[in-house]
Amino acid sequence: MKVAADPDPSLVSQPDMEPEAATDKDSFRNYTSGPLLDRVFATYKLMHTWQTVDFVRRKHAQFGGFSYKRMTVMEAVDMLDGLVDESDPDVDFPNSFHAFQTAEGIRKAHPDKDWFHLVGLLHDLGKVLALAGEPQWAVVGDTFPVGCRPQASVVFRDCTFQDNPDLQDPLYSTELGMYQPHCGLENVLMSWGHDEYMYRMMKFNKFALPPEAFYIIRFHSFYPWHKFGDYRQLCNEQDLAMLPWVQEFNKFDLYTKSASLPDVAALRPYYQGLVDRYCPGVLCW
Repeated sequence: MKVAADPDPSLVSQPDMEPEAATDKDSFRNYTSGPLLDRVFATYKLMHTWQTVDFVRRKHAQFGGFSYKRMTVMEAVDMLDGLVDESDPDVDFPNSFHAFQTAEGIRKAHPDKDWFHLVGLLHDLGKVLALAGEPQWAVVGDTFPVGCRPQASVVFRDCTFQDNPDLQDPLYSTELGMYQPHCGLENVLMSWGHDEYMYRMMKFNKFALPPEAFYIIRFHSFYPWHKFGDYRQLCNEQDLAMLPWVQEFNKFDLYTKSASLPDVAALRPYYQGLVDRYCPGVLCW
């Protein structure tokens, strides 16, 4: 099955659209049962209550100066040794291992795209916010636009938004909300979390990566859009052209999760080389 109905034919380096075989894919992202469900639901309930337009704007102001910490990329990876994502129904091990699992899955499938390998390592580094004292509901989990009505595929939509004040607003509670049709996702205010923080951090520190990398980082948790096809009324042509890259990345973000953990020590030299090429030195976080 194709992941995009009409990828831009002019993009000759588009990723392979055919998903690879994976073991029991239906077992991933199970939000109806499982041993971690109570923890996951509690995280989303808080997220969907407190993620508002005002909250997101305050977080942009709070973290936009990137004065939290100065450290290298690999130091940030090591910090994730201390984080287990409370929104993830699939894993209960530190996020640092997932970073290497994702990166190695991409490396195997796309050996010629070293920037893409690095994106696998970088994609969740924004979760250092949780180790800076931010609650996990403001760091992890699926993202969604604020300032408009949540669409049908948002996780737990029908039972978690009742207390969100924006849903009582006559503008924010409509399908388009405060946006114009096809305004482009770059002009949409997304719920605050590790995606948006890391995207902005990469821009601030001038990572030497292609536009596709920034796009993947910013929208990889926007499952209602890249997996279920919602929020297309906000998308422009650039969004639809980038969508296949986000979908290709998602195969490795999701389906490389395994209790079989990688040999991080053996992998570090390769990824240190990519860091030295694309985002070297001590960075502002």
